[in-house]
Formats: sequence, C-alpha cells, structure tokens
Amino acid sequence: MLPHGDDEEKWLAEGIAGIQHNAFYMHRALDSNDLKDALRYSVQMLSELRTSLLSPHKYYELYMRAFDELRKMEMFFREETARGTISVIELYELVQHAGNILPRLYLLCTVGSVYIKSKEAPAKDVLKDLVEMCRGIQHPVRGLFLRSYLCQISRDKLPDIGSEYEGDADTVNHAIEFVIQNFTEMNKLWVRMHHQGPTREKDKREKERSQLRDLVGKNLHVLSQIEGVDLDIYKETVLPRVLEQVVNCKDELAQHYLMDCIIQVFPDEYHLQTLETLLGAFPQLQPTVDIKTVLSQLMDRLSNYAASSIEVLPEFLQVEAFSKLSNAIGKVVIEAQVDMPVVGAITLYVSLLTFTLRVHPDRLDYVDQVLGACVKKLSGRAKLEDSRATKQIVALLSAPLEKYNDIGTALKLPNYPRVMDHLDNGTNKVMAVVIIQSIMKNTTCISTADKVEALFELIKGLIRDMDETQDDEIDEEDFKEEQNSVARLIHMLHNDDPEEMLKILCTVRKHIILGGPKRLPFTVPPLVFSALKLVRHIQGQDGDVIGEEISATPKKIFQILHQTIEALLSVPSPELALRLYLQCAEAANDCDLEPVAYEFFTQAFILYEEEVADSKAQVTAIHLIIGTLQRMNVFGVENRDTLTHKATGYSAKLLKKPDQCRAVYACSHLFWVDEQDGIKDGERVLLCLKRALRIANAAQQMANVTRGSSGPVVLFIEILNKYLYFFEKGNPQVTSSVLQGLIELIKTEMQTDGSSDPSADAFFASTLRYIQFQKQKGGAMGEKYDPIKI
Repeated sequence: MLPHGDDEEKWLAEGIAGIQHNAFYMHRALDSNDLKDALRYSVQMLSELRTSLLSPHKYYELYMRAFDELRKMEMFFREETARGTISVIELYELVQHAGNILPRLYLLCTVGSVYIKSKEAPAKDVLKDLVEMCRGIQHPVRGLFLRSYLCQISRDKLPDIGSEYEGDADTVNHAIEFVIQNFTEMNKLWVRMHHQGPTREKDKREKERSQLRDLVGKNLHVLSQIEGVDLDIYKETVLPRVLEQVVNCKDELAQHYLMDCIIQVFPDEYHLQTLETLLGAFPQLQPTVDIKTVLSQLMDRLSNYAASSIEVLPEFLQVEAFSKLSNAIGKVVIEAQVDMPVVGAITLYVSLLTFTLRVHPDRLDYVDQVLGACVKKLSGRAKLEDSRATKQIVALLSAPLEKYNDIGTALKLPNYPRVMDHLDNGTNKVMAVVIIQSIMKNTTCISTADKVEALFELIKGLIRDMDETQDDEIDEEDFKEEQNSVARLIHMLHNDDPEEMLKILCTVRKHIILGGPKRLPFTVPPLVFSALKLVRHIQGQDGDVIGEEISATPKKIFQILHQTIEALLSVPSPELALRLYLQCAEAANDCDLEPVAYEFFTQAFILYEEEVADSKAQVTAIHLIIGTLQRMNVFGVENRDTLTHKATGYSAKLLKKPDQCRAVYACSHLFWVDEQDGIKDGERVLLCLKRALRIANAAQQMANVTRGSSGPVVLFIEILNKYLYFFEKGNPQVTSSVLQGLIELIKTEMQTDGSSDPSADAFFASTLRYIQFQKQKGGAMGEKYDPIKI
C-alpha cells in the first residue's frame, strides 16, 4: 500500500537529499579522475531509485534528478575512454560488478550509450544485450523508468538507414526489433500494475497507471521516427507485432491508449493502406474499451487526409475505405459492443458521415447508408432525451446541409427524415430551424410540390404541435422567432409554372392549417401574399395562355385564399383577417373580377361588424377599408354605392367624435377619384365635408361642456386642408367663398379658445402660408386662390 501526503513528501525529500549527497562526492571523484570512487558514489546515488514508497508522480521527480547526474557520468565515461585511461569494453564489464541490479543496469545503459558511440561493437549487439539485461527488473514502476531511460539514451543510436550506426542490409530490422521488444516488456510491466495491490485501491492504481502511459507510448513514437520503416515494413512487421501486443494484453486502459497512439504517431497514408488490419483489431479489444473515440479519431484523420489533397482520393477508392470503415463500425456497434451507449454509436456515425462527405461527396447512396445504419441503431427506442446524443444527431443531420449547401440534396436521402423522427420535440425544432437557416443562407429556391411536401414533413416540429402538453412551456420570444422563420421560408417556395406553383401553395396550406391558433397569424399572411403574387403573375401573362383547361386560374386561387383566411377566425384574429380580405379584394380588382372583389369586401365588413370591438381597432379598420375602396375601379355603380354607403355609415358610428370626424372626411375621397375615368361627384364630396364639420363642431361643444373651454381646433384645420385638396382638383362645389368662410371660422375659434395649442397654431400657420404661396405663384391656380383673403 502506497503512502500519502506528508509521509510521501518526506520520503521524496530524503531520496533527493541522498541523490544530492552522493552526487556531490561523485562529482568530486570525477574532478579527480577517480573512476573507482565515481562508480561507488554513482551506485549509492542510483540506489535511491530502488524505493517502493513513492507514487509514480513523485518517483518521476526523483528519477529526473538521477537522470541529470547520469548525463554527466556519461560525458565522463566518454572522456575517459577517449583518453585511453580505460577501454570501453573494460568499462562495460566493470560496471556490471555493481552490487545491486538496479544501479548496475542504469550504469550499464549509460556505458552502453558510450559503447555504441565508440563503434567498437555493432549497435545492434549492444542494444540487444541491454534490452535483454533490463529484464532483471520486474518491479513495474522501477522497470518502466529504467526502460524509459534505455529508450531515451538509444533513440539517436539506432542502426537506422542513413544513420552513422547503420550496419548490414538487415540493419533496420534490428532497430525495429529492439524498439518493439522494449515496448513489449514495458507494456507488460505497465499492465502488471493493474493486478498488484488490494482491490479497494484499484481506482488509485488506474490513475497512477494513466500518469505512466507516456513512458510506454514513447516507444511507438521512436518506432514511427525510424527512417527505414517504409509502408511495406510497417504493413508486414511493425503493425502486426504492435497490434498483437495490444490485443493480447487484454487491459482496457492499455488497449485504448495504445490504439490511440498508433493512430496519432504513424502517417495517415500508412493507416489507409493497412486499414483492414487496423480495423480488424477493434472487435478483439475488451468490451469496456472506449472504441468510439479511437475509431472516430481514425476517421477524422483520414477525412483530413482526404481534404488535404485531391490527388490522394484515388487511394481511398482503391482500398475501398468506406465499405471497410462501415463494416468495422457495424461489427463494433452491433456485434462487439452491444451495450455501447447510443451517444457513442451516433458519434461513430457522425465521424463516418464526415469521412464520406469529404471522400465521396458525389455518392449520396453512401451518405444515406450511414443515415440508415443510424436509424437501425435507434429503431425500437423511445425518442432520444440524452442531450449529448441529440447534439450528435443534430451534427449528423447538419453535415449534409453544410457540405451541399442545398436542402434539395438532403431531401433526396430517404433516411434523413427517419433520423429526425428519433429526436425529442425540442431538438426536432432546433434541427428544423437549422434547415430553414440553411435555405435562407444559400437562398435555395424550393420549386416542386413534392420537395415542399418532403421539406414540411422535415420541419413539422415547427409547423404543428407534436404533443399537447408542451404549449405552456414554450418561451414566447423563441416561439415568435421560430414562426417568423417558417414565414420567411414560405417566401422561398417558387416556380414560374402557375400549375406547379398552385400545387406548392396547396401543399403549404395543407400543412399550416394544422398549426393551431397560435401559429396561424404568423403563417397565413406569407401564404396569402405568395398566392396573390401568383395571381398577378397569371394576370400578367398573355391572354391566350389562360384558358379553361388550366386549373391555376385567379378564380380558383381566390377560392383557396377565402378558405385560408377563414381559418384565422378560429384564432381569433379578426383585424389580421380583415387586412388580408382587403388585400385579396385589391388583387381581384386588378384581375377585373368584380364578384370576387365584392365578396372579399363583404367579408371585411362582416368582420368589422361582428368581430372588431375595440375602438382603436375599429378606427384602424375603417381607414383601411376606405383606403382600399378608394383604389377600386372594378365595381359598377350599384355595388360601389352599397360599399361606400356602408363605409360612410360605419365612419359616423365610431365611438369618439374626433375619430368620427376624421373617418367621415376620409370618405370624401370615395366620391372623387382623380383618374381619367374616375368618379367625380362634387356634391357628395361636399356633403361628406359638411358632415365632418358638423361632427367637429359637436366635438368642440362636448369639450366645452366637459372641460369648461372649447376643444382644440385641429379638426377644423384638417377639414380645411381637405377643402383645399378638392378646390385644387376642380370640384365645382368647393368655392373660394366656402374656403374663406372656413378660414374665418377657424380664426374665430382660435381667438375664443383661451388656451392655445402650439401644434394647432403651427398647423394653421403652415396652411395659410400654402394658400399665400399659391396666390403668389400666378397662373390659373393663382387666379383660383386670388379671391381668398388671409
């Protein structure tokens, strides 16, 4: 049992003090060229490394102190042999007389380094001797650090191709054999740590083993740096030997780390050419090994390799990389690790899909195959609620959108919507927003009804409630943003062929009508305006194109619009429905469809009567009705009279007198349309204006009763401006004397009103300046204005 805390710190301090004490005497002996004493004190110094009391982390501190001293010892040995004081062979044998095996082997490795540099013996023989000798230390921690020292001092002395220590033709194999043998022995020691000590300290031992892993992995790094390890040698010797050791050790930590090491240290090209061998090892690993991370890293590296140069892509095709990776994942996910969490399996599919999109972007069947495999893994399960798993699904579904920049390509993948079906409602909405944002970003035009059907099935999470319980949980701002994104999407649906465009609109209507009262106010308006755009497009075509055999006629579209707007009444949203009816009436006017336009106006008036109760909403609505009706030129005399009569009647019935007044004088424009064939009924214009004056006068009197002073005269000034408009347009009923009388009335009112209104004063002054300007301008208009005295 390893100690903790203060005891360990104390033992480390004692060990460091022992090293420093003996190093001092060793340095003194070195300075005196006293080899015998130098060896004696170095043995005593290295004996401090025999301790079993320290954790690996603390032992490393002690080891580094000794390592620094050994480098100085090595320089001394080199100088001594160079001077001829002692031959390197004698020195090699002399250090083997050290009393304890651990100091003896450290000194042997140090002298071995000098021996190889002297070239008095082949490097391969010295290295073989050293690696065999090190077997004498079987204590895991001490053995690992000793072999790490051997790896460190030998890495620049391997008999590699091009190295100064290169030997015969088989030289590279000797270098490889040395490194692999050292790696194998270190791995055995590392794994043995797992089995030593009581079970209750297992977690602590695993943590300590994790701290030591880089000592083992260093061998694989050295192996990857050997120049002579070409693809053939890697394929035939290195990889099989290393994988054999990895698989046979049957240790979870070791297998995960070493597989990761192999992927990280060796070139991507080697991985591609040995893919079958490498992937074959995965199912043989322990069931608890985190294979998904290692396999994902392998696919990510291969993906980046494919993206690095177009020239390497034929290699991927040649080795059938996709099918090998796909089969390997199938074996790992479905067979070898049946208990792998869903998030792990999806992570693998995300990496495989990224690989596929980079290497085979043209193979949609491969992309769909990956999505299909994911569906198979998810089938039979409830909707995913694990946030990590849903995040990976979103990454999986987003990858094709980012690659192709075209939702149309994603719609061709049969398994795409099936994967989305496994998302919980919240994430389904997130994914739907991602899809819409992709369409907006790339300004993708969806041009067929079939594509629209597929798209709206994909984003159904935004279009209708997927379950009834979640309505109250939705954040209002988020909901508005989601519905606005759907509204923007509707404007991206377009086809120049009226027939197909009508099918698209019917498809959209079918989906949005199911959205419920909360969504309709957001989704119905864009549908209505898209339909009206189609109406105008058809109207703008040549007459011979529109025939009875064509179903996409304005009449047919207006029928659909009527039914669509009616759905808003269930919300209820009468003000919005009224606005849309008026828009449709105006479009029907442009198409010269009087009965249709009349019907839309009728619906607008019914809504006004029955549904619009708020006084402010009534004011807004009546002005909209008047403004739209004024622009209509399709109505015959009877229909127009009926509608204008209704409008003026409703105007006079508004709650507040000022609102009544403004609506009534606005109605005057219904009887004077300033167009070539427009209505010009001067008498009825004057009647409206006089009626407005009476209402303004009544408003003044009411203000006088309630406030003790006459109300503002701004209504009279507004009416004066209307009189001036019709006076200039040539209405014979509006004469200069009428204008003069009104100006005098306003002046009188303003004088009798004790409290002046600055805005009204400015308004009246501005009006008088206008009259003065017209008088001074001269010409026909100047003559008309001349009789008016201001």
